[in-house]
Amino acid sequence: MPLRHLLLALAVVAIWGSNFVVIKVALDTLPPMTLAVLRFSFALVPACFFLRRPAVGWGNLAAYGVLIGVGQFGLLYLAMRGHISPGLASLVVQTQVFFTLLLAVRIRKEKVVGMQWLGLVLAAGGVAVIASHTDGTTTPLGVAMVLAAAFAWACANLLTQRAGRIDMLAYVVWSSAFAVPPLLVLALLLDGPAQIAAGLAASGPGTWAAVLWQSVGNTLFGYGVWSWLLARHPAGRIVPMALLVPVFGMGSASLLLGEPLPGWKLLAAALVMGGLAINLFAPRLLRRPAQA
Repeated sequence: MPLRHLLLALAVVAIWGSNFVVIKVALDTLPPMTLAVLRFSFALVPACFFLRRPAVGWGNLAAYGVLIGVGQFGLLYLAMRGHISPGLASLVVQTQVFFTLLLAVRIRKEKVVGMQWLGLVLAAGGVAVIASHTDGTTTPLGVAMVLAAAFAWACANLLTQRAGRIDMLAYVVWSSAFAVPPLLVLALLLDGPAQIAAGLAASGPGTWAAVLWQSVGNTLFGYGVWSWLLARHPAGRIVPMALLVPVFGMGSASLLLGEPLPGWKLLAAALVMGGLAINLFAPRLLRRPAQA
C-alpha cells in the first residue's frame, strides 16, 4: 500500500475514534436527539444534490437510515449524556462486530470457526469488566444502551451486505433522509421544545464545529475515503485498521478530556480488542492452509 493511502486510512480511523470526544463536546450544549437531528441533516444536505441515489430499494435505504440514525447514534448520544464516558463508548460499540457475526449465523446461516467463538467470549468478558465497575465514568444503563446501539449497527451491516457493491458514501447520505424525521419526532418528545431552543441558543462556534465534524468529517470524509480505499486495495489490508478506532477513542478521551485509564479499563480494552482481532484474523489464517 502506498504511504499516502496508509496515512489516509490512519486519518479516517483517527477521526472515527476521536469523534467520541467531539460528541461529548457537542452534548455539553445540545440535547442528544437534537444533536442527532443536526448531524444527519448536515450529512444529507447539500451532499444529496451532488451524489446520485445508490441503486438500492427505498425500503433498504429507509431501514438503514432508521437503524443508524435512531438505533445507533440516537442511543449512543443518550448513553453519552452522563451514562458512559467517550473512551468506554468507543470500545463497547465495537461489539457490533460480534452482533453482526451472530446475526449472520442466525439469518444467513453462515459458518463460524471455533476461534471466532473464542473471540466472542473474550469480548464478552471485556464488556462484563466494564459493566462491573461504576466509578463515575460508566453505569450499567450506559453499557446497555451502547450495546443496543451496537446491535442496531449490526442489523444495518446486514442491510449493506444485502445491498451489494454500491457507493457507500451515497448510501449513507441518502439514507440520512430517513433518519432525520424520526429523530426530529424523538427530539420533540425527549428533549422538548424548551431544551431544544435553549441548546441552540447556547451553541457557539465550538458546538457547531463539533456538529460539522461529525457530519462532514466523520460521515462524508470518513465513509468517502474508506470506500475509496476499499475500491483500490483488498479488504484484508484496510479493514484491520478499524481495530485502531478504540485506541484513538480511549487515547483522545484521556488526553483531551482527562478520562482516567485505570487497570480495569486497560484489561477490558485488551479483552474486547483481542476478541475483535481473533474474529477478524482467524478465518483468514485458517483459510490459508486450505488454499495451500
